[in-house]
Amino acid sequence: MQAILEAKLPVEIAAVISNKADAKGLETAASHGVNTAVVYHKQYSSRADFDTALAAKIDEFSPDLVVLAGFMRILTPEFVTRYQGRLINIHPALLPAFPGLNTHEKALQEGVKIHGCTVHFVTPTVDHGPIIVQAAVPVLDDDTPDTLAARVLEQEHLVYPQTIRWFAEDRISLDQGKVTVRTSRANTAALRSPWDA
Repeated sequence: MQAILEAKLPVEIAAVISNKADAKGLETAASHGVNTAVVYHKQYSSRADFDTALAAKIDEFSPDLVVLAGFMRILTPEFVTRYQGRLINIHPALLPAFPGLNTHEKALQEGVKIHGCTVHFVTPTVDHGPIIVQAAVPVLDDDTPDTLAARVLEQEHLVYPQTIRWFAEDRISLDQGKVTVRTSRANTAALRSPWDA
């Protein structure tokens, strides 16, 4: 989220909303002059009730795009459908490989040579929505989950703000579960590769 706030995007970030009052992101957002709000999930008796309250709070800000950043809760199908085509997430793996948690550990255990991150539209199936963009990093022989995670995070900080820029510039289209991104050569080059030296 901080990378998004600092990316100087051609958008107004309407608000940062958390389900935890002590989330560091709220303080970071406030320091950037962005509205903040908390919808505390433990105040609701069901996931559906929480998602209804969360949607009501989001809708107060009338966003064109809802961006999940470190929001570690599974959303109900009703919530996802409400924001279909304008709800995105970033996952620290090259989906469809390694959905869920502990992606870096899984990548190392499987012995993959390439790992990375995926920005995707959110669907009711967790970590399975239409892919907008991916960034890959090499897996090194001496990698640990922490060193691999740090290299992937560098790419996340590039591709997530870039995706939001593309959305704002109306370069992303979603048709029958497939994403097309209309990019210029200059924009593509701006996403530097971890292999570039």
